[in-house]
Amino acid sequence: MLALCDASLKQWESLQLEKKQAFLKGLKDGIPICLGYLSVSFTFGMMTAENGLPYWISLLISMTNLTSAGQFAGTALILSGGAFVEIAVTTFVINIRYMLMSLSLAQKADPAMSAGQRLLLSFGITDEVFAVGVQQPGLLTAPYLAGLIFAPYWGWALGTLTGATATSLLPAALRSALGVAIYGMFLAIIIPPARKVRPVAITIVIAAVMSCIFRYTPLLNRISSGWVIILCAMAAAGYSALRYPVGEAGEEDAQ
Repeated sequence: MLALCDASLKQWESLQLEKKQAFLKGLKDGIPICLGYLSVSFTFGMMTAENGLPYWISLLISMTNLTSAGQFAGTALILSGGAFVEIAVTTFVINIRYMLMSLSLAQKADPAMSAGQRLLLSFGITDEVFAVGVQQPGLLTAPYLAGLIFAPYWGWALGTLTGATATSLLPAALRSALGVAIYGMFLAIIIPPARKVRPVAITIVIAAVMSCIFRYTPLLNRISSGWVIILCAMAAAGYSALRYPVGEAGEEDAQ
């Protein structure tokens, strides 16, 4: 009986060690993402502070959303007095990609991962977390994903808090320069795949052209920015989905 208990104890200790090692590996892989998030979330915090939002509201937004584009667009609509439906639909369209990413990662998830763990960890799935997770060999365990998400989550929150509280201490010229950081991040996301994959480039061009049409065409320029984002995103993505089905990706890439 003692031997059986001793064997069970050793097995439990071994399992806990494996979980700890998996968490630490995820934490290590998430540190570069965390460093990248600090600068972008700092810009978000700065933007909210300059528009009169208290620092704790900025922090609350970041800790309950964890989505760069969705936060910037949604907060901008809130500050401009956008309707609730417009804000909800805009953020839904922008963030719907996270649902697809979560579904993809679910195929690599360890079968031992409980439903509660899946729901909790799905909150932390971002573009960068997905990119790192999907490249991992083998199954994704709950400890690894927890470690991978831990640093980016708190980096995003810390950057927001720092930007919201330190804005008043920065010179106007520096605040203006930091204001373009989000656009640089978006360009860094879209340019590399656009250069390699033709459908991505075409989708971007369609969305950009439509955005310009809404911006400079009389009557159309009266449509609020939230609905413009929705219409451009759905039209560009819908066209590319029909014109370049996933099954033909390889053929299109070669063109």
